[in-house]
Amino acid sequence: MCVVRKEEDSMIIRSPEPEVKIFVDKDPVKTSFEQWAKPGHFSRTIAKGPDTTTWIWNLHADAHDFDGHTSDLEEISRKDQLGHWSWPKDILEAHKGPFTGQGHKGLYEILTTSWHAQLSLNLAMLGSLTIVVAHHMYSMPPYPYLATDYGTQLSLFTHHMWIGGFLIVGAAAHAAIFMVRDYDPTTRYNDLLDRVLRHRDAIISHLNWACIFLGFHSFGLYIHNDTMSALGRPQDMFSDTAIQLQPVFAQWIQNTHALAPGATAPGATASTSLTWGVVILVAVGGKVALLPIPLGTADFLVHHIHAFTIHVTVLILLKGVLFARSSRLIPDKANLGFRFPCDGPGRGGTCQVSAWDHVFLGLFWMYNSISVVIFRKMQSDVWGSISDQGVVTHITGGNFAQSSITINGWLRDFLWAQASQVIQSYGSSLSAYGLFFLGAHFVWAFSLMFLFSGRGYWQELIESIVWAHNKLKVAPATQPRALSIVQGRAVGVTHYLLGGIATTWAFFLARIIAVG
Repeated sequence: MCVVRKEEDSMIIRSPEPEVKIFVDKDPVKTSFEQWAKPGHFSRTIAKGPDTTTWIWNLHADAHDFDGHTSDLEEISRKDQLGHWSWPKDILEAHKGPFTGQGHKGLYEILTTSWHAQLSLNLAMLGSLTIVVAHHMYSMPPYPYLATDYGTQLSLFTHHMWIGGFLIVGAAAHAAIFMVRDYDPTTRYNDLLDRVLRHRDAIISHLNWACIFLGFHSFGLYIHNDTMSALGRPQDMFSDTAIQLQPVFAQWIQNTHALAPGATAPGATASTSLTWGVVILVAVGGKVALLPIPLGTADFLVHHIHAFTIHVTVLILLKGVLFARSSRLIPDKANLGFRFPCDGPGRGGTCQVSAWDHVFLGLFWMYNSISVVIFRKMQSDVWGSISDQGVVTHITGGNFAQSSITINGWLRDFLWAQASQVIQSYGSSLSAYGLFFLGAHFVWAFSLMFLFSGRGYWQELIESIVWAHNKLKVAPATQPRALSIVQGRAVGVTHYLLGGIATTWAFFLARIIAVG
């Protein structure tokens, strides 16, 4: 039907205006676990039941067969993760522990309705896997010439360690965002997560004393060695030739793997990696590809430094997650959000207490952890060359066991002595690394300007400059503003990490390319 209306000189034909109804779906994520839990809900073949072994194969195939593409988290979780695979949700909810209350009840719904919870879990797993990959790429090299390309080997290890560290910090960040934005305490009573939150003080205090114990004892061993060395008493130092602290458990694991082909794995022709033991040297083109890596007192000492730095990183990040919604000083954190600025002396002093601030501090300790790991990797490996007479000359000169048991040894024999390649690279083919080394130091130092500024100092300074310009009537129309405290920390930590990583990269490559 059309409406025709005559005007002076023209005929205008218009359709009647259509009625528009707008529907708003307040719950876009619909759940129907009862339907989905039935095997065969999405497949007639599977619905027939497990009469033959073919049913198992159909079940397997259907689990990986998307019946549509979607960006809905509920759909993706149901199709990709749990497509008829025995339904872990039902299994977990049916098995409650003795002290776990409702157990896993409701946790599946969290993972299927919160992107941040899902992302947190996956980042943690992927980060851990990346670190595992870093260690396997040199101990089980997939290509023969990769094992002798020391620059590539070191770069691959360093790269995967950094990536793993960042992913794990990202996991904590998104777990905290989930706690602030997606967690609903009114519907989560007495399940595992709720019970963990109720025990958070005990968890954090125990982790706290563990970190203090590890810190004093791991670093204290080095301080003892430095003191004895300075007093000329090498017989009283912790070393392989004096007071031994052998990593007996790690040595037992190494030995078990090395002897596995003739014992626990009688069908195997060789152990999983030559680094376990049983002296076999693999050389390619006159360079050491693989050689057993024996562990001693030096490794025992540095591994406890690893334990200390990793535990402190976990302490900071876990505290950020468990106290993301509330704390004794700030019970209304959930209303303030993931990141909020200082209250200064208000409420008993509330600087650096938001979940974002914990991620900020955790990033520094992650950087600390990974830096020790990758620097130790370059010093303690068995890389070197082999002469025609079969004499192996290691890059590190075999001094790891002596030099790495004191702080002075690390600074003198590793950090300073090995900086000669990058410092003296000007005019050589390695000059680019020397320039990167300088530039990255500048970026790193630039970060300190943001990190060491007092609360409100920059704002006050800039506004005083603006006031002076206004008095002289030379002020621009645009009013400049200093960064907020949160922004300043973000800019600071970004430059700190990027500058530090690029400095390390230039140092490593200039050194390993020159001598490797």
